[in-house]
Amino acid sequence: MTGTLPLWIRASGDVAALAARLARAAAIALDTEADSLHHYPGRLCLVQVADGDGGAHLVDPLSPADMGPLGGVFADAAVLKVVHAGDNDLALLKRRYDFAFAGVFDTYIAARFLGVAELGLEGLLRRVLGVESGPSRQKDDWSVRPLTPEQERYALDDVRYLIALQDRLREDLRAAGREAWVLEECAALAASPPPPERAEDPDAFLAIKGARALPPRALAALRELHALREALALRADRPPFKVLGGETLRDIAAACPASVEDLVRIPGVTAHVIRRYGEAILAAVRRAEAVPPAALPVLPRRPRPVVPAAVRQRVDRLRAWRGGAAERLGLDPGVLLPGRLIERIAEAAPADLEALAQIEGLREWRVRELGAGILAALAA
Repeated sequence: MTGTLPLWIRASGDVAALAARLARAAAIALDTEADSLHHYPGRLCLVQVADGDGGAHLVDPLSPADMGPLGGVFADAAVLKVVHAGDNDLALLKRRYDFAFAGVFDTYIAARFLGVAELGLEGLLRRVLGVESGPSRQKDDWSVRPLTPEQERYALDDVRYLIALQDRLREDLRAAGREAWVLEECAALAASPPPPERAEDPDAFLAIKGARALPPRALAALRELHALREALALRADRPPFKVLGGETLRDIAAACPASVEDLVRIPGVTAHVIRRYGEAILAAVRRAEAVPPAALPVLPRRPRPVVPAAVRQRVDRLRAWRGGAAERLGLDPGVLLPGRLIERIAEAAPADLEALAQIEGLREWRVRELGAGILAALAA
């Protein structure tokens, strides 16, 4: 695949030439790297692709190149796209370029359906192919250019062995009679829409651990401090947790400091924090103290849903059946039948396979392979 194409793909002509070659391949491997641990908001920084002949390239999304030609390859079901734990990779590409995907095989999903305990790519490559990977570089800042030779090697190794790994896992899946199960799960992964871009949530501060235990005035301070941290993170291009940790925000809100002397006594508030953000933090606390009582935050009520006794009984029977079935098949119970599906089945109480097949997300393979057992558990 390499031919005259460079290792790094940064020009529109090279993207088009790469896409033309990939379109002729039976299978390609795909991975991405982002910089969300270092920048805010995070960006797609690298796309790695490889083919079955061992050729591999680093496609640079930070370059001005037109990535559009790759979309035709990704949407072509005749070209197998092999990924590992690819939900985030596909979501990044769908959201950034509006790409569609077909013909996806996820080695992480395959390993789960084989009952493999160690699901990380490094462990799988060692166990299945005897390949030893280098040290992890997942925490690197992939937006920095140029990458070091070690980073390039790590990024290429993430795709270099994926097709061979897929071949071996498929052999095991066929022997276990589970290949169709995995292909259906992978098709659902390919078709799933990407999560929406992070929307502004005025109540996001309530997700901080311990927030709901704070009194209203402290909650108002936490709301102001959370908004301040968001603004500081965007201005500094740093993830919010690197500006101020959530627990530190909560403790500042609980203490409502009136001075730098008060602020310095709060755990997690370092000299660096005081030097850079001290005045802004105190100003946020003062704004919270000025909030009228009627405008203080109110915790939204979360009424517990009333679950009929018959539904609870069906949930219990399904869980008991799932435990035995998962043990017989050597699978994690959550792989065989996730809890969300148990709840849907219990609520719907299907009387036959046709009704069972109508339950959202159940998949055909579960109806075919597990349907009789599910219906028997419901009727027990």
